[in-house]
Amino acid sequence: MKKPILLLLLIALTSSFVLAQKAPPRAVDTTLFGDNNQATRSDYLAGFEKVFQTMNKVPLVTSSFTRVQDIQAHLKDADSILEILKDRFAGNDKSLNIRNLQMYQSLLEELDNTMNEFGKVLNGYDQKLDDVRKEIRDLRKDTLMRGLFRDSALRATFIPQLQTLRTKFRRADSLVKANTAILNDLKAKVSTDAIVIEELGYQTEEALKTAGGRAFTKERLFLWEPVTAQGRRPPPGGFKKSVNAEQQLASYYFRNTRSKRSLLWIIGIAFFVWINYNFRSLKKLNKLSAIKEFDFKYVKALPWLMTCVLILNLAPLFDHNAPAIYIETTQFMLMVLLTPVFYKILPRQIFMGWGLFMLLFLFLPIIRVLGLPIRLMRYANVVHDLVAVVIGLLYIQIRSFRKEYRLMWWAVILYTFLNTLAVLMNIFGRVTLSQIFSATAVYALAQAASLSIFVQLVIEAFLLQIQGSRIRKRYPEHFDVADIKKSLFRFISVLAVLIWAIVFSTNLNIYDAFSTGLKALFQASIVIGSSSFTIGGVVLFLGIIWIANFLQKYIAYFFGDIGDDAAFDDKGQRSRLLVTRLILLVLAFLLAISASGLPVDKITVILGALGVGIGLGLQSIVNNFVSGIILIFDRPLRIGDTVEIGSKKGRVKEIGIRSSTLLTEDGAEVILPNGDVLSKEITNWTLSNNNARINFNYKVAKLEDAATVKQELKDLIAANDQVMARREIEIIMNFVSATVMSVRIAFWCRDIMKVSVVEAEINNAIYNYFEQKGIVTQ
Repeated sequence: MKKPILLLLLIALTSSFVLAQKAPPRAVDTTLFGDNNQATRSDYLAGFEKVFQTMNKVPLVTSSFTRVQDIQAHLKDADSILEILKDRFAGNDKSLNIRNLQMYQSLLEELDNTMNEFGKVLNGYDQKLDDVRKEIRDLRKDTLMRGLFRDSALRATFIPQLQTLRTKFRRADSLVKANTAILNDLKAKVSTDAIVIEELGYQTEEALKTAGGRAFTKERLFLWEPVTAQGRRPPPGGFKKSVNAEQQLASYYFRNTRSKRSLLWIIGIAFFVWINYNFRSLKKLNKLSAIKEFDFKYVKALPWLMTCVLILNLAPLFDHNAPAIYIETTQFMLMVLLTPVFYKILPRQIFMGWGLFMLLFLFLPIIRVLGLPIRLMRYANVVHDLVAVVIGLLYIQIRSFRKEYRLMWWAVILYTFLNTLAVLMNIFGRVTLSQIFSATAVYALAQAASLSIFVQLVIEAFLLQIQGSRIRKRYPEHFDVADIKKSLFRFISVLAVLIWAIVFSTNLNIYDAFSTGLKALFQASIVIGSSSFTIGGVVLFLGIIWIANFLQKYIAYFFGDIGDDAAFDDKGQRSRLLVTRLILLVLAFLLAISASGLPVDKITVILGALGVGIGLGLQSIVNNFVSGIILIFDRPLRIGDTVEIGSKKGRVKEIGIRSSTLLTEDGAEVILPNGDVLSKEITNWTLSNNNARINFNYKVAKLEDAATVKQELKDLIAANDQVMARREIEIIMNFVSATVMSVRIAFWCRDIMKVSVVEAEINNAIYNYFEQKGIVTQ
């Protein structure tokens, strides 16, 4: 411990005071002040003020050590956690749970980060104390105050100031001593804990490696072999101690990893507000009937239940190494929340299977909490896994389940297979593998069921947003949702598969190895000539570009613009969306370059060379290339569209970077350069829909009851299932002469590919009608 400088200053001042008492009174040596003028009373008071300010800094500085108590409390909790972990590893427990080992690893990483943070904070506090000590040390160089202490006559005139100085000095000395001792103790404790954390980290990593290798060896006796007397009973008090330790570890884990779940809660709150806002706006406009055609099953005006479902489904993305009790609790809560939903939508037989699965789900944690002897626990696990296999086999054979719930049928097959492996591993003494397969089976099936609801929930939420925006902007209520659902389903399914894969691989204890392998692959440097890059950088570049393309493509949906005729008149929004898309793509490109680590100077050289190439005659190639990118991103035509480009008409078969292919009605394939495609007028009959307008014109003799004929013709046309009922059938009758009338009929066909058939059917039906009514046509 450093010797407090305040004590040295007090001894120096006291010595000066004693010497001054023995020496005869004398005038002040004015040469100490650097000039020939004698110091005045105000000079001495200014000197006292300077000393007082320095002394007053000590309590101000020490009062800024606001985190000392918090660090002390955290270190106390950390000590208890480290003792538990040391006890766990010192016991050499062969059945140490892999899930808990992963949690220990995550917890030790968090503790290591905490200790590093505490070390920085304490070093900052110590630096502040050193600065104060330095200022106090510099007071001894003040010749003005040293002269005052040597002169008894001067001291007598400043007795109140000297008494105040003594009081402040004692207080400052006490604070510096106490805080120096506290900081030194805390720094030593942080250093000690950091060493222990590092050692436990090595042990945890080694235990995980050992557990992975040991899982394939015979850890326990075969299930039919007799057990020794020592292994029949657990040690007295061991169960209670183990449960308390688990609770303490889990409690500390969640207290110190709250930041991991902050974003998750923000997403949940934002989702609730989003859904509630759309329902309230529709209710305010008295347009709740506009969403009835969607038949929402999960999205409600107050989506408390579905918000919880969303949060619990996303939880594995934010904390995949959480304790087993956390995974079990969140998954069971999710299953409980989904039970009333499944009760409404599932057939009774399938719902009974869900209830049996929930009972089996609860069986595993109950066995673990009871603290049964290892042999009895193995028998209980075998019974659980066998019952799961039997139930799985029964439901696999149900044809209706296989036909209507294809995804869940495959999940049940996986569930049955993993439980079968768990039974075999348990019987032959591979207890760790048995536990891994059994837990993975349960969580894989539960997660598959909940994620199927998650996908539909997010799709319904986006459809609600689209319809709400359209109603608020006074667009038509009806729109084609099939393509929108398909696009949303693909994107959200990717996220759902990612979540399921994380849960599945974590339970199989291959997530860390898999992620480490991917990191090594993506971080490997590849050198081509004088340029170097990583696979991860390229993947990141392409990923950012892909996400940006998806966002610019579907951002209009969020504002109710799905590309139909409804938003054509809203030119302001279309212009804003166009600028937004352009900015989004440019920013994404710049971000992708920055995030991927690709050398900007090399890209600049390539762009420069490309510019020279364009000037030397590559205009046509570059024109086709850029046009191909525009066609891909802007999508004025898509594969399968029926289009007219110049004099060519047909269906789009392929869109490439350089050229596109049309398939004509005669079966010919016409290859058009992309530059020519964009330079010519494009008529796309199926850009926003597959509808086509059909027109008929007739001349008939004067009709006596034109209104009745008009209505009967409308009914006749509407009877065809290919005629769109939402669009009004137009029939206009005009006199051409006193005895002749013209009849103009217009209606919409659902599918442009069936226009010829519909034209023939309705034209024949109209002529038959005229013939039956005796109407003469000309």
